[in-house]
Amino acid sequence: MDNLLLVSSGVYTWFVLPALIFLARIIDVSMGTVRVIFVSRGFKYLAPVVGFLEILIWLLAIGQIMKNLSNPACYIAYAGGFAMGNFVGISIVEKLSLGIVLIRVITAKDALPLVEHLKAENYGVTCVDGHGTSGQVKVLFTIVPRREVYSVVELIKKFNAQAFYSIEEIGFVEKGVFPLRESGRYFDFLKFFRPFRKGK
Repeated sequence: MDNLLLVSSGVYTWFVLPALIFLARIIDVSMGTVRVIFVSRGFKYLAPVVGFLEILIWLLAIGQIMKNLSNPACYIAYAGGFAMGNFVGISIVEKLSLGIVLIRVITAKDALPLVEHLKAENYGVTCVDGHGTSGQVKVLFTIVPRREVYSVVELIKKFNAQAFYSIEEIGFVEKGVFPLRESGRYFDFLKFFRPFRKGK
């Protein structure tokens, strides 16, 4: 019986406990990454909830570390969970695809076909004349949901593979033309956690 308890204690100390710490670190670091995105996107009611759960899990993990200072497996699990948590958090953020972005396209070719393609896909677009190092160019601006960036970039490359484009974060936009996509309905519930803005 004593041998069984000794084996069980060793398994818990060297395998089960480090595994739990590893998983806890993955969860809390992932939540931290998502929380930062929520803060930057204006989800001021959801970010504190995520932050509360994040720090609670972290306290549980660090508490176990402090109780097992002589166990190097716990240190490795703690550091490994932090590293993996960053990867998982970034992956989650990419899947959520929150926010809106500005896509700026500069091309020397006739931009009308690209403008028409974007309009056909219900993207709002503004086109202005510009002057670059190689002469006259067309500058296009379109603001799209982040989840639609890949589709717009594909349209740009289809129109002109050599076109220069840049993508920038947008904090807030009003009265624009945006495409309606079925995929957007999955994140409609997040709107309830945004700050309420009063109309002017």
